[in-house]
Amino acid sequence: MNCCLQQEKNYYDWIVLEKKLKVLDENDKLLKFMMQSAEIRYKNGLGKISAYYKAKAALANVENMQLMLRNEINQKRIAINTVMNRSTETAFAVDTNYVWYNFNRSMFDSVSLMKQRSDIKVIDRSIEVNKLERTAELAKLKPEFGIQYNHMTGWARQPLMFTVMGMVKIPLAKWSSKMNKAKAESLVWQNEALRNQQQMIINEASGMADNSFTELELKKKQMKLYEEQIIPALRRNFQTMQLGYEQNTEELFELFDAWEALNMTQMEYFDQLQKGLQMQAELMKILEIK
Repeated sequence: MNCCLQQEKNYYDWIVLEKKLKVLDENDKLLKFMMQSAEIRYKNGLGKISAYYKAKAALANVENMQLMLRNEINQKRIAINTVMNRSTETAFAVDTNYVWYNFNRSMFDSVSLMKQRSDIKVIDRSIEVNKLERTAELAKLKPEFGIQYNHMTGWARQPLMFTVMGMVKIPLAKWSSKMNKAKAESLVWQNEALRNQQQMIINEASGMADNSFTELELKKKQMKLYEEQIIPALRRNFQTMQLGYEQNTEELFELFDAWEALNMTQMEYFDQLQKGLQMQAELMKILEIK
């Protein structure tokens, strides 16, 4: 189970890494455009060379992050291939689309957990086995009745012979009866201990699931703010600055600051997305959803 959880996290991490890499590839093009534009403007006496070096430093930082992300993607690929018993060099890509599972609090109650969790089902089966063993031990304390029927073919003119015997087995040994009673009683206490263990697992799983669900819902709300308000506003600000820069009404410094704010916020959003997807993986593990 832990291995499956780690692989699911590796898969989700890979998705986020690919999304980050795509944004960095776009940033690479934008910064190169800024540098080329700054060079032209400086040569024509329309801009300051300091903005050029600021963009150049940012480009180097972007290229460094691209190297780091590609290395992380390679590590995720190796980890997944290893678990799948394939060559670590086997190349494959991941679908960067993801789905949020539709959790609800009814999935965290005792009835749902008893149906879903394998460890709780195992305890249930152990309790049933103990009940059967106890029934068998108690049966040994009661008299056993039986009947036996035989017949024998006669030789020559001898008639056929039949025998019918009734049997009664009465437990007489006191030590044997005490042993059976003690074992039957011990099975009752074993089941009581198993029920307590089962309830403890249910309480712990329910609490963990509820906490994870609450954190995940909060993370989704935060990401929704990023997606619908924060990032769109910063993107419009950058586009406005870019248009003004192209029309010579804005400076490169202002354009660079607008890009930097947008880039940092996008990376913060991806970090939140990664945490949210890992929370989902943890919650699915607790509930044993496959």
